[in-house]
Parts: sequence; structure tokens; C-alpha cells
Amino acid sequence: MTHEQVALSVALEQAAPIPLDVSFSCRAGELLALIGPSGSGKTTVLRAIAGLYRPASGRIVAGGDVWLDTARNIDATPQARRVGLVFQDYALFPHLSALDNVRLAMQERAEPEKTRLAQELLERVHLEGLHARRPDQLSGGQRQRVAIARALARDPSVLLLDEPFSAVDRITREPLKDELAALHRNLSIPIVLVTHDLDEAQALADRLCVLHAGKTLQTGTPDELRTRPASALVARLMGDENLAPARVTAADQVELSGVPLRVERVAGFAVGQEVSLLVPPESIAFADRGAGSANVVDARIVGLQSLGELIKVTAALDRGGQRLSFRRSRNELTSRNLSIGQNVALFLQPDALHLMPAEPASDQAPTNRA
Repeated sequence: MTHEQVALSVALEQAAPIPLDVSFSCRAGELLALIGPSGSGKTTVLRAIAGLYRPASGRIVAGGDVWLDTARNIDATPQARRVGLVFQDYALFPHLSALDNVRLAMQERAEPEKTRLAQELLERVHLEGLHARRPDQLSGGQRQRVAIARALARDPSVLLLDEPFSAVDRITREPLKDELAALHRNLSIPIVLVTHDLDEAQALADRLCVLHAGKTLQTGTPDELRTRPASALVARLMGDENLAPARVTAADQVELSGVPLRVERVAGFAVGQEVSLLVPPESIAFADRGAGSANVVDARIVGLQSLGELIKVTAALDRGGQRLSFRRSRNELTSRNLSIGQNVALFLQPDALHLMPAEPASDQAPTNRA
């Protein structure tokens, strides 16, 4: 990302009380999602951008304006930062109408421009005819739309969203995500989204920033982080299940539980080196048993979980017992007449297998999804 493309850059450091070693940047018109387990520092980072929290050391630049530079003792007030912030609980004024909640954010504008612009913003988030209602007369989804309209009323150079869908039910959540995606397409400012929902982050974000224990582990597109994580810990935080210890045995081969597998990328790893192997679910396909082809492994079905039209299949390799999970259509599994306990052969696509540094023992415990 070149300097000209950066609309928001963030670098924060401190040892306590909340450890931080965070750095990322965001383009104009880009939606960046901060993901990670509880306590990873996501909301603290958002508060620091908004000026609601000052880290021990850091620098934040938005739209060319320096909002924070602790080395130069610059710390713009929240009011001086052009930030639109949507809180997790929306933080609307209960005694004010939807229109007045939005109008209140336009302190620098004169009447009657405030009313006109507030009406336009409420219509932009599909709240026509609901201008006079107070928050307690609106549904959770409608309150969220008022909060977004109020955030946009500040004409922000950055939009910050803190768990914006956590207060609404799943049925309401889906259309709201569609509306946020449409809004994102029409905004030319950086958007930073904090979420615990990995599926939500991958569906909405242009790029993801993975945080753990207050530290940036990796930033990239959803596909990059899902298929090419920098470490086994990032893979776990991305929800990857098919992780296993392996060993490099040749320039194009690894050994998994005694099973040789061809891989296309071994750069950076020496023959004999212990590594972590990621087998993306989409790289797994059924094969003919006894075919003897490269990367065909024998396994036994140990789990079938219904996911609607898809079935999650879990198979244990005959050698070593390593479990691999992947999804297939209900129709395909019905045609194969698959059942638990059945022996199958699986083909593992060589160019999709991904090697990472061997995982420290301390990181091998299951990690909560981001």
C-alpha cells in the first residue's frame, strides 16, 4: 500500500495496563475488520482512534491530519477528530427523536441545513417516515440505522463500527449486513469494523487485521489469511481446523503422520525441518480407493454434521489418525451413500497445502474463534 493510498494509519505501543503492539493502515473506501479473541485489544484500538483512549506511545494519521503523535505531544480531542463512531449499544439519546439524535451531531452546521441533512441521512439508511420516533419506539435494527446516520452526520474522515450487529437478532442481522455492504460501496472514507463474528468479517471486509494479546499478527485479504496464514496461531484464529504437525522431507514433499504428501511451496523451510501444515477444506476431494496416486490418503468417516444444504464431513487418516474436515453438498454425500465408519480415499490438492513454522506447544491449545 503506497503512502498516497493510505487514508488512515495507526501505530500503537504500550506495555501496560493493556499491552499493545498494533500497526495497520486503511485505504479510502476500504473496510478493514479487526478480529481476534476477547481481550485482544480490538475495542481499545477503536477507542484510541476516536480519541477516547490515549496509549503510552503511538501515532494516528487520518486524511493527512495527525490526530495522535505521542513523540510530539499531539493528541487531538475527540471533538477535533472527524470520526463517526457507532457504539455496540448505539448510545442514542433516549429522550430525542431519531431526527434530533442525528441533528445533534451537526454542531458546526446552521439551521435549517441540519434538519434537511438529517432527513437525507435517515432516508439513506431506509428510515423514511420514522423521523419523529424515539429510540424506545424503534426496533434494534432501526436503532442501529439511526446510529449509523448520526455517525455519518459528522461528515467523518473515518467511520468506526464497534460490534454493530451484536445487539440484533440473527434474522435482523442479515439485511443489516447487506445494507452496510451497500453503504460501504458508496463511501469514500476508511471504515474500521470490530467484530467477533469471523463469517461477518470475511463477508464484509476488504482486508482483515488479526489481533492477539494486543499484537498485530497479520493483515491481508480474507482469502490470504484463510489460505496463507503466517502462523498456526493465525490459522486457528481464522477458524481453520485442518492443522497438523508435519516434516519437510524433500524440496516438494512433506510427511504427515508417516504419509508422504507433495506440496508446491516449500520455500523458506529446509529438508528435515518440523513445520505446521494447513490443509484448506476446499483442497480435499474424494478419490478412488486403491488408486495409488500422489496425495491420495486412506481415511475413515468419523463425523457427519448437517449444515443445511451442506454437510460437514470429518475423516480420520488411517495412518496417524489426523482428522480433516471439509464440506460437501447433501446430494453428493447421498449419491456416495456415505455413513460414519465408512472407509474413503481423499485427494489433497498439492498447490493448496500451506506450510508454516512449527507451532509452539503453548499455542497448540484450541483458540476461540475471532
